[in-house]
Amino acid sequence: MISHTIRPLSAETWDAFEALVERHNGVFGGCWCIYFTPDCAERGQSYEGNRALKRKLIETGQNHASLVMIGDEAVAWAEYGTPDELPNIHHGKQYRAEADLIPDYRVTCIFVDKRHRKKGLAKAALQGALDQIATHGGGIVEGYPHEIGEKRMNNSFVYNGTRTMYEEAGFEFIRPKGLRNTVMRRTVAAAT
Repeated sequence: MISHTIRPLSAETWDAFEALVERHNGVFGGCWCIYFTPDCAERGQSYEGNRALKRKLIETGQNHASLVMIGDEAVAWAEYGTPDELPNIHHGKQYRAEADLIPDYRVTCIFVDKRHRKKGLAKAALQGALDQIATHGGGIVEGYPHEIGEKRMNNSFVYNGTRTMYEEAGFEFIRPKGLRNTVMRRTVAAAT
């Protein structure tokens, strides 16, 4: 794995995050990783509108992510938050109908700079999110990774990593969600 550090996404690291997103045309067509937020109704209004919303959410402490840094450059992130902060998940109707509990936190999006893929940085971003959740008191954490079959999937469809990656990070498979998504869960102890 490439040498890196993990930092929380905050007003102090915004410029590095912004540069990473801009290198990738706003990520997923200008989303700026706001799809899962309560204000995602504003999504699609404009590239600049999505950027402004993301910045507002970060500056007001309503959106969280672990940033993987190589020097001063952000090269990956894992977005996490409470279900109130990140209520919009794919296959939400099915998820709610089959839910046996509401987690304390969700990991909703993992992204790696195209120049640094296949170097273990998605795993590092996920672990960074789990470590940051521990500093916030820990709790039950869910992720919604993809089942990867024999056929290669476009990276755009693997926005939250793979089931194998989550299993390696200590998550337990709970159930399928949609056609190729899963519900994975683990408990994170509070940092001491």
